[in-house]
Amino acid sequence: MLEELITSKTRLRLLIKFFINQANRGYLNGLATEMGESTNAIRKELNHLHTAGYLSKLKLNNKVVYHANTKHPLFDILKKIVFKHLGLEELVEIVLERMGSVKQIVLIGDYAKGLDSGSIELFLIGDSLNTEYINQLENKIELLINRKVNFYLSQNHPNDNHSIILYDSSLNNNA
Repeated sequence: MLEELITSKTRLRLLIKFFINQANRGYLNGLATEMGESTNAIRKELNHLHTAGYLSKLKLNNKVVYHANTKHPLFDILKKIVFKHLGLEELVEIVLERMGSVKQIVLIGDYAKGLDSGSIELFLIGDSLNTEYINQLENKIELLINRKVNFYLSQNHPNDNHSIILYDSSLNNNA
């Protein structure tokens, strides 16, 4: 969906990196290494995104560090578009509809770090989750969103520095 609108794969990967989690940060050489791209390609796209106001930058220890500009009027919309592009909205809806009493859905792994690796890892937190249905659900969601999905069932929030709460029943809405 988004590939037709944003023809630069590098720009799309940077948008995913910074808008999946507003805490994600990156600097030129680190992003080039992480994405397997040339520093020139990364620099060009960072400059475009910064000039448009989507990214902010600050200088830390002789490095220019980029992060999502949360004050930009389109920040929430871009975040929602990235979630939709990755299939995370559909995934949350399906899980809530079919898995029992889910307290939280927590994104971990590469996608929580902003890396579009093709494999989504989620913790489903709840007391009486339908564990028999989980394998069928993984396969159905994978076909629907065109990405590998791995669910981990738990009663507690994972101790992961890079995690994003996609759903929290105590807030009664999607994050």
